[in-house]
Amino acid sequence: MSEVFEGYERQYCELSANLSKKCTAAGALAGEQKKQKLSDVRAGVEDAEALIRKMDLEARSLQPNVKAVLLAKLREYKSDLNNLKSEVKRIASGNLNAAARDELLESGMADTLTASADQKSRLMMTTERLNQSGDRIKDSRRTMLETEELGVSILQDLHSQRQALLHANNTLHGVDDNIGKSKKILTAISRRMSRNKWIIGTIIAVLIIAIALVLYFKLAK
Repeated sequence: MSEVFEGYERQYCELSANLSKKCTAAGALAGEQKKQKLSDVRAGVEDAEALIRKMDLEARSLQPNVKAVLLAKLREYKSDLNNLKSEVKRIASGNLNAAARDELLESGMADTLTASADQKSRLMMTTERLNQSGDRIKDSRRTMLETEELGVSILQDLHSQRQALLHANNTLHGVDDNIGKSKKILTAISRRMSRNKWIIGTIIAVLIIAIALVLYFKLAK
């Protein structure tokens, strides 16, 4: 899971818990205090929307299996934010009657405690998910390091094989050069033998002619 997404998620959970408390407190106020509190809540809602947009962009840039999980979480956060917007609109409408206001004042503390408990539970669940994500990231890093070590080992083996092939190639070039030299020597010897044959043949022919001439002159006398 992306550490960037987790950072945005942590900020959103904290902001959502804070907005829920402010929204509950705003329902118990009146006049300018209520307007100021609602203004703060609306500003916080805009920040929450910005965080959701950032989480959406980050989730869509990840691998498909991770993206599907993160987009499901985003749908929950968007639903939670829409509920918060509806609550803000309801409080801002000012249509609560006096009885409802008294009931809110009486139950404000209980609602605040309930909201705090819910947000605490949500934060604990988020922390647990973050810890699980951290463990998965550690496992992924360990696997990546092992893969990197295996890749380095393979590259070293390939380098050794390349050196062996280069050595064999140089040896073959040396053998080829020696064969070329031997071929030139054999060609020179062959030419020399052919030349010697012609010389010997010429000498024999001359001797035969000389012997024939000597016999001819002796017989002629």
